[in-house]
Amino acid sequence: MRKINRAVKIRIYPNKEQITQIEKTIGCSRFLYNRMLADKIRYYQEEKKMLKNTPAGYKKEYPWLKEVDSLALANVQLNLEGAFRKFFREPGVGFPHYKSKKHWRKSYTTNMVNGNICLQDRFLKLPKMQPIKIKLHRMIPEGWKLKSVTVSRKPSGKYFVSLLFDCENQNSGEKAGGKIPGD
Repeated sequence: MRKINRAVKIRIYPNKEQITQIEKTIGCSRFLYNRMLADKIRYYQEEKKMLKNTPAGYKKEYPWLKEVDSLALANVQLNLEGAFRKFFREPGVGFPHYKSKKHWRKSYTTNMVNGNICLQDRFLKLPKMQPIKIKLHRMIPEGWKLKSVTVSRKPSGKYFVSLLFDCENQNSGEKAGGKIPGD
């Protein structure tokens, strides 16, 4: 069997402190993306070379970036580098754009590293936050390994997470036996 990725989207119910932390992380991710993009553009115009910048370099200048999940900021760097690679491979795609505060799509992605994300019963533990109440509508099959979580806020004000799992493709037509984590 070969490995494939599967995503499960679920609703979360954060309290006021968790909402504040989620919004901080979304804002810091947008800020860092825009700042890194501006620095790359400026460096290329001056030196005619690509700048290799990382989120760690910005934490000295902007100490408030330390308040949010570092893996979310690392994903910002990967997304920006991916946008540049795609632009150079397929110029018709267009040059990477700045992210707007006013855009309806607000989200950030963090990765599972050393158990920093934990899914149990009716709660999801994310980095730098207390466990968040969730509504799990479907069973998560045994053997699925959590890879990353994307936290998003819809224009309606509702919060969701998209859980990305690494699992094996079941070609035999059998249904995967599943359980809710923590049972």
